[in-house]
Amino acid sequence: MQYSRLRLPWKQLKKGQGFFVPCLDFEKMRQHGLSRAISMRILDAQATAGIKDGATGVWFFRKPAQPRYTAAPKPASPDPTA
Repeated sequence: MQYSRLRLPWKQLKKGQGFFVPCLDFEKMRQHGLSRAISMRILDAQATAGIKDGATGVWFFRKPAQPRYTAAPKPASPDPTA
């Protein structure tokens, strides 16, 4: 199979979303899919082999967005006049 003909929907994915590509050669498809993601500057792409609806293939996905660090509010200082 010529993997170069496949259109992988990387540009339509938001963080935390993914898609499944049925295939028999997991490693070759994983390498092709991740290299396409890198060429589109999608650096949070991940791939894992699996079975979906009875078909073997590779599940590609983008990592979910990490919550940003926010500083905890400072505790109120005791009021010496109260």
